[in-house]
Amino acid sequence: MSPEQCFSDTEACAQHIAERLGPVLRVAAPLGLGKPHGLLNALYHLTRADTSRSLSLYTALSLTRPRPAPGLEARFVGPFAERHFGADAIDPEYAVDQMRNALPSNVAVHEFYMQSGALLHSGSAQRNYISQNYTHVARDLAVQDINLLVQLVARRETPEGVRYSLSCNPDLTLDFTEQVVQSGKPRPVCVAVVHPDLPYVSGHAEVTRDYFDIELMPETSPRLFAVPRQPLDATEYALGMHASALVRDGGCLQIGIGALSDALVHALRWRQQDNTQWRRALVALDPRGGTHALAARMGGLAPFRTGLYGASEMVMDGFMHLQRAGVLKRRAWDDMDLERAAASGRLAPETPGGHYLRGAFFLGSHELYKWVSQLEADDADALDMCRVSNVNHLYGDHQALACLQRRGARFFNTCMMASLMGAAVSDGLENGEVVSGVGGQYNFVAMAHELPDGRSILLLRSTREGRAGIETNIRWNYGHTTIPRHLRDMFVTEYGVADLRGKTDSECIEAMLAITDARFIDALAAEAKSHGKLASDFQVPERWRNNRPEFLREALAPWQSRGVLVPFPFGSDFTEVEQRLLPALGWLKARGNHWRGKAEIVGAALRPGAPVDGEADAIARMGLDRPASMGDRLWRRLLTAALRRTGAAAESSPPVASS
Repeated sequence: MSPEQCFSDTEACAQHIAERLGPVLRVAAPLGLGKPHGLLNALYHLTRADTSRSLSLYTALSLTRPRPAPGLEARFVGPFAERHFGADAIDPEYAVDQMRNALPSNVAVHEFYMQSGALLHSGSAQRNYISQNYTHVARDLAVQDINLLVQLVARRETPEGVRYSLSCNPDLTLDFTEQVVQSGKPRPVCVAVVHPDLPYVSGHAEVTRDYFDIELMPETSPRLFAVPRQPLDATEYALGMHASALVRDGGCLQIGIGALSDALVHALRWRQQDNTQWRRALVALDPRGGTHALAARMGGLAPFRTGLYGASEMVMDGFMHLQRAGVLKRRAWDDMDLERAAASGRLAPETPGGHYLRGAFFLGSHELYKWVSQLEADDADALDMCRVSNVNHLYGDHQALACLQRRGARFFNTCMMASLMGAAVSDGLENGEVVSGVGGQYNFVAMAHELPDGRSILLLRSTREGRAGIETNIRWNYGHTTIPRHLRDMFVTEYGVADLRGKTDSECIEAMLAITDARFIDALAAEAKSHGKLASDFQVPERWRNNRPEFLREALAPWQSRGVLVPFPFGSDFTEVEQRLLPALGWLKARGNHWRGKAEIVGAALRPGAPVDGEADAIARMGLDRPASMGDRLWRRLLTAALRRTGAAAESSPPVASS
């Protein structure tokens, strides 16, 4: 069978859906890359123009291009965004309006995971947020009377007919539609929106043509959304080094997205490709040997011979880099792997097969999307994109197989803050505001405790830049918790590893103090003593006093000077001039939050110092080479001061060629 209707015009398709389903649209759309922005915008326009209609959208991670603040930020981001995302890029308009608190009253958007920090000031987003574990979303969605599901897909002509791939997002679609049918409710109208550049992934991500009721194949499609690659600094490199020693050869790996995950991936690749230098850097960072002791007990220091198996709800660039480095290579079989191997005549004891990476959704750079496409052509077994229920928990009829596949599992996730007694704050603030969402973090933390040799490892920077200056991310307590302390396991900061599993509260506090920035250790220890959780005669060891940023910079300086620890280890989406601008703009932004920083900016502007290499090109890139107003002249003076303050660091770390 084929879809009942096929369209090439998005507006006509939206009009057909509106007429078919009536004035009340209850829509489900995938998170991230799999959202068809064009069709959703057309449905949004119809609803916004007619108050007799209503639209309720259930989704997550609505991706929009950055919206910079006026001034230097806008001058930098504007040209970059047009080049990186494309002049034809389409934002989901409901998300843009939601950020501006401008959603019409007949539209409601419910997300279970948000772009980090993007909707903190959106009243409707905060009110309509649904707090859920990733694995519970399909269950809860099935009772919402959804009448329309829309999804970006890849399409393939085969001898047996047209087939679709859910590609980047098989995560919830299959579980959701099955649960609706099993409940006896009407199956929603399912719309496949074909994108010519979306990688076709077979296996569990593939469905037959009759899965969808409507096909929309627009005549033109915007460039796929790609996440810009971010720079790494000494703090992140140090944290990644400590974390990389906790990974056991032959084990299983789960990682997320962001700078801390990138640093971990870089360290794992370095451990594999230049093990001697990696070990020397780890010794420099770990003079007291705590990380080395943990590596001997539950991780490793040698290169990966057997390799790792990836099982991660999100497939991101890091897995691509680890596969290319020979780290991600341990294969595992499941029923579909066996069926495909038997059908192709490859099923023999000596024949390599099975997948080495399983995920529920993918999102990353354009390079990642090309890699996924090439895997399908060269080694279709390698990547198994499947429903999130097969990735994020162990329950059901596949439990024994999943435990075997995930032996030696190390589940790495990030958090914003942690308490001295091991609770983690990852998704929200104590005033109730949601920063992002729980997503699958709880799933993997709980799974680590169920697996015989699994460990949950939460990564966090020890400090952050706050309104009053530097603040600690390790707190005595906090009024919101994502991971409760009874599930405490391991934490990693740039200063080391805290192993909390099975420890007393007092032991946990000492372990967390040991990886805290030295500027905050005494106050935190005093607070713990005041509550009777730390012995009154406890003394802070002198070696903890080295937990300072200058120690990290000194320890890693030899490898930074050799170009091993560059700001963009995996290539950059920014030009060389933009890479020189980033530290300067970051310096201004960090110091603009508090009066001490503002005083430092004024002082630098009054005494800017000597010019640095590339200064004229950077000023020209920001359109300030010929200032036309008093405001432009002020921006130029501030930028010049920042470039000169950060210029020495930029010159010691040469720019990376953009790609």
